[in-house]
Amino acid sequence: MRYDSAQPSRHPRRTRRPRLTRRGRVTLIAGVLVLAGAGILVPLLLLREPAAPRQPPQSTRTLLIPEGWRAGQVYEAVDKALGVPPGTTRAEADTAALALPSAAQGNPEGFLFPATYPIDRTTTPRGLLRYMVTTAGERFGTGKVAHGAQRGSPSLYETVTIASVVQAEADTAEDMGKVARVIRNRLARGMPLQMDSTLNYALDRSTLDTSHADTRIESPYNTYTVAGLPPTPIGNPGEQAVHAAIDPPPGDWLYFVTVAPGDTRFTADYDEHLANVEEFNHNRRTAAF
Repeated sequence: MRYDSAQPSRHPRRTRRPRLTRRGRVTLIAGVLVLAGAGILVPLLLLREPAAPRQPPQSTRTLLIPEGWRAGQVYEAVDKALGVPPGTTRAEADTAALALPSAAQGNPEGFLFPATYPIDRTTTPRGLLRYMVTTAGERFGTGKVAHGAQRGSPSLYETVTIASVVQAEADTAEDMGKVARVIRNRLARGMPLQMDSTLNYALDRSTLDTSHADTRIESPYNTYTVAGLPPTPIGNPGEQAVHAAIDPPPGDWLYFVTVAPGDTRFTADYDEHLANVEEFNHNRRTAAF
């Protein structure tokens, strides 16, 4: 036996893995394709879970309910947004078993909370109404609101009613507290509220023009002739109006009128109020706003 004269290495060489040449790789791929053609790859594919059919993504949209909208406006908007026949949502409101205060007697006016709501093809009028009322319960049931309703004379339902009038009457958000104070002061003195917004609700309209004939209509919402609050809210107020109704600023105001946009005059003097009303009428005649 022949031996090399060189001394053996202390570190034996590692066995190198054979590398495929380019021609070898081509040959291997061709072999796999041949096996696939012979039916060997098919059983492997059959072991896999079949892919679930792709569902078309749901198209999510939004429905905006502005502050101050009446229930009728909300119903119409929901009908249109969900593509259901007119009157569907109004009918659902009568049978949806909404989580309303007992004083509401099933009428959701004031508790269809104004917000932006997501909707898709699975949304129903009943489900959306319940969501709005639940949201109102959560927002109006906060500590400040609940404590304010307990501390003062108005109940929660009365507070929401006052807030709905505030929402309709205040020209700006900054005026809400003063309007609420006027309402509180008039209630405390036993004076009729004399709010045009409640007349508009009774007549199902929105206008700045109130006639003497309007003030003589027979309606529990005619606060020119009926003392106290209207029997229900006259719209769906936002949180700011509700907080204004709970905690209005101090003041002796009994009258107010918006003589021009952004210029609402509050006073406790009736003669001063008449002068402000005359300025309002002048601006209306000359189309100042």
